[in-house]
Amino acid sequence: MINLRMSSKSSVFGAMKKRKPSEELEPNCFDILSEEIVFSILDCLDQNNHLDKKSFSLVCKSFHSIESRHRKTLKPLRSEHLTKVLNRYPNVTHLDLSLCPRITDGSLKATSVILNKTLKRIDLSRSMLFTHVGLSNLVGKCSNLVEIDLSNATELRDTAAAAIAEAKNLERLWLARCKGITDIGIGCIAVGCRKLRLINLKWCLGVGDLGVDLIAVKCKEIRSLDLSYLPITNKCLLSISNLQHLEDLVLEGCFAIDDDSLAKLKQGCKSLQMLDMSSCKNVSHVGLSSLTSGNGRLQQLILAYGSPVTLALADSLQTLSTLQSIKLDGCRVTCSGLKAIGNWCVSLREISLSKCMGVTDEGLSSLVTKHRDLRKLDITCCQQITHFSIAHITNSCTSLTSLRMESCVLVSKEAFVLIGQRCHFLEELDLTYNEIDDEGLKSISRCPKLTSLKLGICPNITDEGIAHIGKCCSKLVELDLYRSAGITDTGVLTIASGCPGLEMINIAYCHKITDSSFLSLSKCSKLNTLESRGCPLVTSFGLAAIAVGCKQLIKLDIKKCYNINDSGMIPLAHFSQNLRQINLSYTSVTDLGLLSLASISCLQNMNILHLKGWTPGGLAAALLACGGLTKVKLQASFKSFLPQALLEHLEARGCVFQWREKMYQVCRIRPKMLEATVGRYVNHFWKLLECGQVRSRLEGIPMLKSVSRSEGILMLKSEGILMLKSVSPPGKTLYRL
Repeated sequence: MINLRMSSKSSVFGAMKKRKPSEELEPNCFDILSEEIVFSILDCLDQNNHLDKKSFSLVCKSFHSIESRHRKTLKPLRSEHLTKVLNRYPNVTHLDLSLCPRITDGSLKATSVILNKTLKRIDLSRSMLFTHVGLSNLVGKCSNLVEIDLSNATELRDTAAAAIAEAKNLERLWLARCKGITDIGIGCIAVGCRKLRLINLKWCLGVGDLGVDLIAVKCKEIRSLDLSYLPITNKCLLSISNLQHLEDLVLEGCFAIDDDSLAKLKQGCKSLQMLDMSSCKNVSHVGLSSLTSGNGRLQQLILAYGSPVTLALADSLQTLSTLQSIKLDGCRVTCSGLKAIGNWCVSLREISLSKCMGVTDEGLSSLVTKHRDLRKLDITCCQQITHFSIAHITNSCTSLTSLRMESCVLVSKEAFVLIGQRCHFLEELDLTYNEIDDEGLKSISRCPKLTSLKLGICPNITDEGIAHIGKCCSKLVELDLYRSAGITDTGVLTIASGCPGLEMINIAYCHKITDSSFLSLSKCSKLNTLESRGCPLVTSFGLAAIAVGCKQLIKLDIKKCYNINDSGMIPLAHFSQNLRQINLSYTSVTDLGLLSLASISCLQNMNILHLKGWTPGGLAAALLACGGLTKVKLQASFKSFLPQALLEHLEARGCVFQWREKMYQVCRIRPKMLEATVGRYVNHFWKLLECGQVRSRLEGIPMLKSVSRSEGILMLKSEGILMLKSVSPPGKTLYRL
């Protein structure tokens, strides 16, 4: 399409230059195509790549007009240009304003006037400043509205809910975290919006049994109902059980729900396909048994952070003949419970045991051996499993498309070879903080469908292993090499050369990375996320190459890239017009560099802690000039240097400030357990400390230099990291500097 545009454009311009005014231009071949045919051509473009559509519209006036009439989905970045944009695209049916925090009643009125006949869906989930007046104008004039997302609108009250109730054709409504809406408002919606099929009331703390009961009684077409963290009891469950079409029911964090409550659902919910009861501590196998005994369509069950997975609980679920997915994240599991799940007659497609305590080789091996059709498996932080489990997983579940096994620290490096030898359909693989080496990567390179690979904090991998991935995994879209210190420019070059579709790469704290890596990555035109914090050898020269080559860049983290200065910001400001988020902390950028970023109209999120070259006037000018900012993280000491009137003006414009006072982070940990944190990884060594095996086991932590214990304080030192842990009492607080 781009070549077509260029050739068409050059031929038209060439004709205009060569022909005399009296001569007639040859007819354009596109003029004989009907608008419907051109629309069909535009439908074939990547809907997520707006640059292609923009290129098409720039060919000529005719194409510009056609593209304007064809556009059905719109996601503006700046609310001040909303009216102008809507006038250009009068046929929009889906308007996403989640990137525009400052939407006023006037904005909604203008929208309702321009799109009164076409608008069907609107997303206001990140917007603020509008009231019930604006919503009333919107739903009053846009009679075709079927979907409204008002999540996070914490200032809305029941008057807003009453306005929404006028949308008689509304089918999907999100009110998550609308804490000001009560049962009265929900009652209005229930009476007015009888066609509702989906309603999300998560964290609507003012809504109780009465409101939910009204929804269930009045809105008989409900398919999806999210009641997460609502203060409801068993009083409303009988009405819910009468919803004949209910498919998805989310009761996460409904702490008053117990076994007696679920008994009320036994005779209903015959059409239920997905049930989420995460964090429902009072629900045991007794309640689950009563709920599932009469259900013949349930496909997905989520019981994360709930009751222990015992033999009794597993037996209570064995009648679910259609179950395909079960998620038990954060639960304490028993070997007998896992074995019982393995003995179910149903063949599961997805199992999640992330952060489950009690997962052993015996239980996990028995489970996966029986479920050979498994497609997704999550065993993150199952730190008791070994090579034995991986052997059974790879031997039994050869059709896996997703395997997440972050922090399985006892799995030997030989086990990872089995993954590549047997699981050739893998698309997602998370091996963060594991013992995998280059031989393991060589084997994994046999998975040609791999699109996401996470290798953060893997100290045994080098460029040699990454080279195999780059040569064989050409479909790779996401690569995480966080703190994998063995990776250099050579490895990044092979990835950039062999994976042209790369969209995200994390090379943070790979301290050997230089500008050469950035030059290589600049050839990846689809790159939208680059995380390179803690790469001190990278300079502005490398950043300039990224800016020129990666025009789709959305997120950039160059924290602690000390050699990047203003000369890197200027090309970034010129070429990276899609940049939305940037972290400049601990760089050498000054006022000039900050001001240059004002030309990036998409820029919304900026982190500028600890800049040495700033001045109060320069920082104030930069914040004022960057008109699209919605979130700024600053050192608390900066606050006293900025005029209060300026801060109030920016906040009124929709910008939220986060002030950081301390230079270290504090993490709470569980009693009797030491958490040795290296970057994002948490490993437990308290028991080893008690039996005197700390020194030998801590040698496996990347970059660990020394361990000392004195005056009741245990200190773990690594490059750039100092962690202080209270020994008596144990497990109190860990400070990371």
